[in-house]
Amino acid sequence: MNILNIILQAQTAQGGGGFSFIFMMLAVFAVMYFFMIRPQRKQQKEMEQFRKNLKKGDRVVTAGGIFGTIAEANPDSPIVTLRVDTDVRIKVAKASLQKDFSETDAPEAPSAKQ
Repeated sequence: MNILNIILQAQTAQGGGGFSFIFMMLAVFAVMYFFMIRPQRKQQKEMEQFRKNLKKGDRVVTAGGIFGTIAEANPDSPIVTLRVDTDVRIKVAKASLQKDFSETDAPEAPSAKQ
């Protein structure tokens, strides 16, 4: 049974009032669009733009919680190289990069002085 059959059966079971039911369904879909779908698309576009504009020297954090500075970034490549420590470099997927800490204060890594 598809959704159209369900809507038609609900209308006939009510004994009329079909326009109010259809109006209510359209209102629910409009609310879902403006409060759920539209903001999510906007956030996805911002993340795509962020990942597209990565450049050497940007401080970022990965989805796994690794803080680092971009050492190599090719706009056409899906991979970037992060400098995690002085001599430590790791390759990560651009899709795993979550935030840019270049302009704000990022938490500092604990020092190895003990």
